[in-house]
Amino acid sequence: MKTRVTELLGIQYPILQGAMAWISRPELVAAVSNGGGAGILTTNWGPEQLLRDIRRIRELTDKPFGVNTNHGLRNVEDREEIFRIIIEEKVPFVTMGAGDQRPYIPVFRAGGVKTICIVPKTRLAKRIEAAGADALIIEGTEAGGRIGTLTTMALMSNVIPEVTIPVIAAGGIVDGRGMAAAMVMGADGIQMGSRFLLAEECHAFHPDNVKRLLEATDDDSTEVGLSRGKGMRGLRSPFSERYHEMEIAGVPVEELNALAAEMSRKVAEEGIGADGMNGIVQCGQSVGPLKKVQPAAEILRTVTEEAAEILKKAPGLLG
Repeated sequence: MKTRVTELLGIQYPILQGAMAWISRPELVAAVSNGGGAGILTTNWGPEQLLRDIRRIRELTDKPFGVNTNHGLRNVEDREEIFRIIIEEKVPFVTMGAGDQRPYIPVFRAGGVKTICIVPKTRLAKRIEAAGADALIIEGTEAGGRIGTLTTMALMSNVIPEVTIPVIAAGGIVDGRGMAAAMVMGADGIQMGSRFLLAEECHAFHPDNVKRLLEATDDDSTEVGLSRGKGMRGLRSPFSERYHEMEIAGVPVEELNALAAEMSRKVAEEGIGADGMNGIVQCGQSVGPLKKVQPAAEILRTVTEEAAEILKKAPGLLG
């Protein structure tokens, strides 16, 4: 399948693997890239580990891959060192979604690194395009992890007609049907996170979390923190129930933050815990099709073939 995203990144399939905190490790990233998509590494472990991870990925693949810089944007020292490493190591592209990304776009462009920015609304999308980004990711509230308020459908309806650079749709897309729908809406590619949690190469996803995801139904999806402006989506758990109770009771943000401290890392490394209070398994709303563990290459091929079959039938709707 050929789109502006496959041409921009030099990949076979227009599918990006979402950067999942504490989970997107070199083995998964390389497997996605080797399979024809674009794997994306996270920077949660800081600059030193980032350098080791980039070099490990290069041992595993000669295909294009990216680095998500969200964690590295949080403090100046880490940010500058992470940016330096990405540029010096000639990483093909970065994804960014934290805060105002516009000042960082020229830095990466000057270093020969393509920039793909994650945006939650049209106004910011237009500003990011004007700043020189190579592509956009529009991520709906159906996505796992950190979320905004607009749905993927609404974002595609609102953003795609207003920009000219390639747009990658994300949030609740886990199969060929979602991919085909996004392409018909005008997207140039998709990003999936939850589907790759069940990749054989996703070794950092705790076995208990795998079991919970395989058994999940659509009403297991929940979000926490959205009323306080920092929403996160995942599977319902004793932690999420307690968090909701505290939200409704008007507990100060500081107490909620203390409850959620290190949640993502603990759940990735330990699962949700025997009492379910480590946190939530972060995943999107579209859990129904997530029924088996597969190699990343098989996931990429299956999703693309499903989308292609649907798109081939689409002209028949015109009679």
